[in-house]
Amino acid sequence: MLSRLNGKEHSVFTGVAIVRCCSKDGRLDTEVSEFYEETTVKFSELSEELLWEYINSGEPMDKAGGYGIQALGGMLVEYVRGDFLNVVGFPLNHFCKELARLYYPPRPEDLRRLRHDSIPAVDTFENLSDTEAGGSDPGQSAEGGRGGEQADGDRSQAPGAPDAALNGADSRPPFPTGLLELMDGFKASKVLFTACKLKLFDMLRDQGPLKAVDVARKLNACAGGTERLLDVCAALGLLEKTHRGYSNTEAATLHLVSDGEHSLHGLAEYNDAHVWGVFTGLGPAVQEGADQTRGALRVMEEEGHLSQSREMTLQFMRAMHSLSKLTAHHVATAFDLSRFTSACDLGGCTGVLACELTQKYPRLQVTVFDLPEVTELSGGFQRGGRQTERIHFVPGDCFKDNLPEADLYILSRILQDWPDDKLHKLLSRISSTCKPGGGLLVAEAAAEEERASRRPRLRTLSAGQPRSPDEHRCLLQRHGFQDVRVARAGDLLRVVLGTRAAP
Repeated sequence: MLSRLNGKEHSVFTGVAIVRCCSKDGRLDTEVSEFYEETTVKFSELSEELLWEYINSGEPMDKAGGYGIQALGGMLVEYVRGDFLNVVGFPLNHFCKELARLYYPPRPEDLRRLRHDSIPAVDTFENLSDTEAGGSDPGQSAEGGRGGEQADGDRSQAPGAPDAALNGADSRPPFPTGLLELMDGFKASKVLFTACKLKLFDMLRDQGPLKAVDVARKLNACAGGTERLLDVCAALGLLEKTHRGYSNTEAATLHLVSDGEHSLHGLAEYNDAHVWGVFTGLGPAVQEGADQTRGALRVMEEEGHLSQSREMTLQFMRAMHSLSKLTAHHVATAFDLSRFTSACDLGGCTGVLACELTQKYPRLQVTVFDLPEVTELSGGFQRGGRQTERIHFVPGDCFKDNLPEADLYILSRILQDWPDDKLHKLLSRISSTCKPGGGLLVAEAAAEEERASRRPRLRTLSAGQPRSPDEHRCLLQRHGFQDVRVARAGDLLRVVLGTRAAP
């Protein structure tokens, strides 16, 4: 952390909530006022030896930002712009002004009062962090939060902040840090994709920590460019940089090495090779209404690429394999499926969900039904190149070939990608094949309001809009499935289970 701050400016933020309590008609009433304070801190260019001396003092070990500016850590700091006490831990000046605003609202004549040599009343304090101290330099982006952690979201407005006139603030709008970070977001994605493509995380897992020059030599790449890539990966939290060199973070080793059990390397590779291009065409799709909702596998199939490019098929399968590893357990356990003895996973790709189902339900036999090009390559994704005896891969086309017989049919992340005509055709085929008492299990993306994460669902720009639980119920009931139940499956998916009614 200290190495990341070394020689740079960073921003320290403190958020404060004031809860005012009062009694109304014998009942407790509360009012919450919120604000935040930002202070810019500049570290000097410090040698590694000096940083280690400071670390060995023990002082940084209980500090949120890795240094204590009020003690030995002050020797690391070249200058401070803003409230010094905010860096120490609490923005006392801003807090006092907020209390004054809450309890002693200023009169209009107070706001026009001139400043004097003597200390004025609390309610007329100028905001020292914004005016006398010069404020935060809008030309510098915030390096991090309290001593190094990056602030989350746009700081363009502080809820509950005091009136601008009270603080002596000028009329310029707040600096749009959040918007600038959003505009730069594609660069961070490309850095991650490039590092995965170079198998940088594999190298550092096996041989790290390594100096930048050693990484460049092993990659047969430019030393300067490699070092810049490594530094950005470290800034993004993907790598750790010490005096010994660069090494993986725990998350990188877990998810970004190419052969890890929980690897998302395939998903990164597919996003770089294909999804990046889809979003490049977003403008024409919006203007001309071009169909951007078709699933990527179907696009390749319809355009004739699937049979032509084995590598493209493998890239797609690696991406689906990565995603399925994240979600399969949640899908398999969303409902008690022990009453079924056979299941058919339509479009089951590499069989990750089938493996979870057979582990959870010892009596269950699972058929993975997918395109011939997919089933041919699926063996390479099984542990040791083998599959369990209760899992069978059957090649076929859901729209043309007879569906395998089963007590339970499964559609995981498929319906959302199809246009309505194909969707109803597929459900009609399943309904006519499924016997009364059999089931249909559908796993689809959860709607935004259901998700624990509040990040925008960018996937909806290149896939169908997630359906609500009621829409899923109506959809299954329309095709003869009753007793439709809905459950959550982790943060990403919703699972729907319906029972085939007697004709």
